[in-house]
Amino acid sequence: MIELVMSGPHKRNTEAMHQSLRCGARTRNGTACRAPAVTGKQRCRMHGGARGSGAPKCNKNALKHGGHTRAAREDRKARRASIAAGRKVLKDLGYE
Repeated sequence: MIELVMSGPHKRNTEAMHQSLRCGARTRNGTACRAPAVTGKQRCRMHGGARGSGAPKCNKNALKHGGHTRAAREDRKARRASIAAGRKVLKDLGYE
């Protein structure tokens, strides 16, 4: 075992550092990141715990075309129902 030599007679106080929460983000080789998490966050400074990191509130950056908004989904649902009703009418009239 290697004995670390420190300058001065003081004792090393690393208990809090060793007991701190760990980041846990997945690394490239599949293991969990072992860096300490930033205070108040669940990730380290390299995996999104740094100040100002992450998406803004309401994440307007993710909205590119509006195809997945609630209104667009409801519109597609109504169109599908209308097409299904039209096909049913055609089938009842003997055209399909």
